[in-house]
Amino acid sequence: MTSSSAPAARTTIPYALTRQGVIMTANAGDPLEAEGVLNPGTAWGPDGTLYLYPRVVAEGNVSRIARARVIVENGVPVDVERLGVVLSPDEQWEHGRRNAGVEDPRITFLEPLGFHVMTYIAYGPLGPRPALAVSRDTVTWERLGPIQFTYQPELASDLNLFANKDIVFFPELVPGPDGRPSIALLHRPMWDLDWLRPGEGSRPPAGIDDDRPSIWIGYVDAEEVRTDVRALTRVRDSAMIVAPEMAYESAKIGAGPSPLRVPEGWLLLHHGVSGATPKGFELAHGSVYSAGAILLDAEDPRRVLERSAEPLLAPETAEETQGTLANVVFPTAIEKIGDRTFVFYGMADSSIGVAELTHL
Repeated sequence: MTSSSAPAARTTIPYALTRQGVIMTANAGDPLEAEGVLNPGTAWGPDGTLYLYPRVVAEGNVSRIARARVIVENGVPVDVERLGVVLSPDEQWEHGRRNAGVEDPRITFLEPLGFHVMTYIAYGPLGPRPALAVSRDTVTWERLGPIQFTYQPELASDLNLFANKDIVFFPELVPGPDGRPSIALLHRPMWDLDWLRPGEGSRPPAGIDDDRPSIWIGYVDAEEVRTDVRALTRVRDSAMIVAPEMAYESAKIGAGPSPLRVPEGWLLLHHGVSGATPKGFELAHGSVYSAGAILLDAEDPRRVLERSAEPLLAPETAEETQGTLANVVFPTAIEKIGDRTFVFYGMADSSIGVAELTHL
């Protein structure tokens, strides 16, 4: 396994997650939510209101991205007001003959550029591929298209050949590998090609001897984006930074919400998966999805400082252990409300929960 991390990271981390309750469940009378609401993004609108962007799943596992106003009581998000759908699988690359979906949005306000970027997974003819949309008002979202990874000879592979998930941007510019201010994002390529071509097997890049899905970092040229927003889709200098290590991550890991700037560096909440790992993209019945945490260096986010040896939140409640996919805690959004910080997460691929993040 290769990684840009410095010496072995410690396994203690001074943060905790505490459940606050369920904020959204599927509306039984809405056919667009027939198979669940889950894995949301969040964004603050120009009106000072916090909005939730859940993945809503219709019959046949067809996903759309909806918008809802977050209702806050006594400083805690407790409910939502539904406001309709903002993205459907309308483009050719977002649907196949037997599958379709725009899935699992993560939303980051890119402060240096003054707009929100939504990463989502387009479930098209060749499986899940990462794509981007941007918005200045949080209502209308302009598609930029699929992400394109620049060829890197040292990998002896083309990252565009592989399915990729769990894409999330850093909210601030960070130093790139060349030291220049850059826009960074995390992604999680998957090397198994058997789902597409039986017998092809796993084909990780050169230097990667652990083929379990892991967290990678990549960079975008900030100046190019200022000139042409579509440059945001052109990702260079990808490298693996975190592989499964702890027991609750034994099958795979992936990034959660946008990394949060904290005194110790960048706090990345992530999901770790243990148990069953079926081929392809079928639901992983028998798997357990838990939320953990990783601290990345502020000056070089390729460098891991610490990671949690145990989950910060593991499936325990009925909503987390029973649903479309049992035993799932899947963090995807993080927001500060007043002087408190809350994490929004998918529950058993069926509902959406809220937990408070605190410093120990």
